[in-house]
Amino acid sequence: MVMKEKQISKKRRKDVISLLATLAVIVMINIICSFFFRRFDLTTEKRYTLNDKTIQFVKDLNDVVLVKVYLEGDFNPAFTRLKNETREILDEFRAYAKKDFNYEFINIYDKKFDVTRVNIERELFQKGMIPVDLTTKTEKGDANQKVFPGAIVSYKGRETVWQIFRQQVGVSPEVCVNNSVQSLEYELSNSLRKLKKGVRPAVAFLQGHGELDTLRTQDIAQALSEYYDVGFVKLNHRYKALRGYQAIIIASPDSAFDEKDKFIIDQFIMKGGKSLWCVDGIYYNRDSLSLKGYSLGLSNNLNLGDLLFNYGVRINPNLVLNIPSGQIPINKGYKGGQPDFQMFNWYYTPLILPIDNHPIVKNLDLIKFDFASSLDTISSRGIKKKVLLTSSKYSRVQGTPARINLAMINQPPDEKQFNDGYKPMAVLLEGKFQSPYDNHLPDTILSNKDIDFRAKGVNTGMIVISDGDVIKNDYQFSSRMAYPLGYDKYMKITFANKMFILNCMNYLLDGADLLSIRARDVKLRLLDKKKIKQQESKWQMVNVGIPLVSIFGIGIVLNFFRRKRYTN
Repeated sequence: MVMKEKQISKKRRKDVISLLATLAVIVMINIICSFFFRRFDLTTEKRYTLNDKTIQFVKDLNDVVLVKVYLEGDFNPAFTRLKNETREILDEFRAYAKKDFNYEFINIYDKKFDVTRVNIERELFQKGMIPVDLTTKTEKGDANQKVFPGAIVSYKGRETVWQIFRQQVGVSPEVCVNNSVQSLEYELSNSLRKLKKGVRPAVAFLQGHGELDTLRTQDIAQALSEYYDVGFVKLNHRYKALRGYQAIIIASPDSAFDEKDKFIIDQFIMKGGKSLWCVDGIYYNRDSLSLKGYSLGLSNNLNLGDLLFNYGVRINPNLVLNIPSGQIPINKGYKGGQPDFQMFNWYYTPLILPIDNHPIVKNLDLIKFDFASSLDTISSRGIKKKVLLTSSKYSRVQGTPARINLAMINQPPDEKQFNDGYKPMAVLLEGKFQSPYDNHLPDTILSNKDIDFRAKGVNTGMIVISDGDVIKNDYQFSSRMAYPLGYDKYMKITFANKMFILNCMNYLLDGADLLSIRARDVKLRLLDKKKIKQQESKWQMVNVGIPLVSIFGIGIVLNFFRRKRYTN
């Protein structure tokens, strides 16, 4: 008996020692691991792994960040997924931030906000957060609710809106959510970048050649001013007019450039300046079209053809007709003494859906063009060219002189005629451009130190778009209010023109580091709704039956071994 008690005591002592040793090892492992940081992402597309540039950017944050997310509540599965993915990306940012990175989810439709809800909604809308009408299935049926799927990001006393969910025209809600999930890292990084930016590059809208005025570029200028210092500059033959600027925008000029102003632009590019060209290949009389119902489209002689040709691109003197297209209202008669306006497809207003995976256009919605031309790329040594936008498969071109007639709305589209598709309409050119003025200048200019002529440029980039209206916003003079860029007042739809132009300038001035984050793909694994309906009973039985059978089987096995043990 004494022997048995000694054995039990010895065994207890051994168990205690083993327990203490295990706890000591665990504590030591935790202490060692506290000096190292490593996160493991087992997903196929590495959806929870931040881009190296993002990680470095987050580590460089030197102040507290606060993110107030208004995507909170009981949503349908798609929006629930978006909410969860948003929380995950915020956790990732917080893991790498040296300073405090805090976030909170706020449900403004909670009862505690009953009194202040209207004011909160108004404030969020005024700050630029776009609400969404969401349908959610409940026990009582479908319920509609308004959601503000965005966040307010604060840093160093400044704040900006992070629009988490972006709706796309003609795209299913599931795909919109998936595209929004793909853009989470980019959009959050972009929001922080706007708040953190110190020395800001300067961007000049050129004036003096009939370019769009400040009213017609008000919305894009305001959007660009969040990143850059924006100005409007007349060259007036002044060689120093563009000094201090890092980029220029040529927005829909309607009169010819003389050689002196072209030379100033060329030397700006040779010295590393970036440029965005939004230029029409065709000129037509808008008043004649609206009053008489027809107009003649002629080549738009801006005297820029030789300059662009030398850089590696040509804007053709033609018009691209495209399906899909925008719509315009036409008076088809009078009913009860009132004009009867009806909407008709207008194929001179191409709606372009980006199909390329370049960071500038990836995941963008439809972009609206108006009386646009096609582009050709020209062989130019050392210049890398990338077509960003093309017309759809169902498109065709109309050469000059082009008779533009409103009567075409009465003719249904014949797809056999729209058989010349995929016409380039926006192209990116990068490299060391060659000046067309090399070997064509007198010694007085070549030796002038103020001019500092360069025959070959440094590495730079430009984007050429064959439409001036792509950057133009409508303006309501009665209310003195500019419509958002891309907003169609007839269709009541806002197209992705603003995001496209912003991406162009962000790429040219800041490189591909931030925009490359958009290239990440998160696979959309949707269930087959038809198969779900057909096999609903089968999978219900499987989900209920297999756990029960498994538990029952495990019970039988355990009971068998227990009986065998105690029998022995």
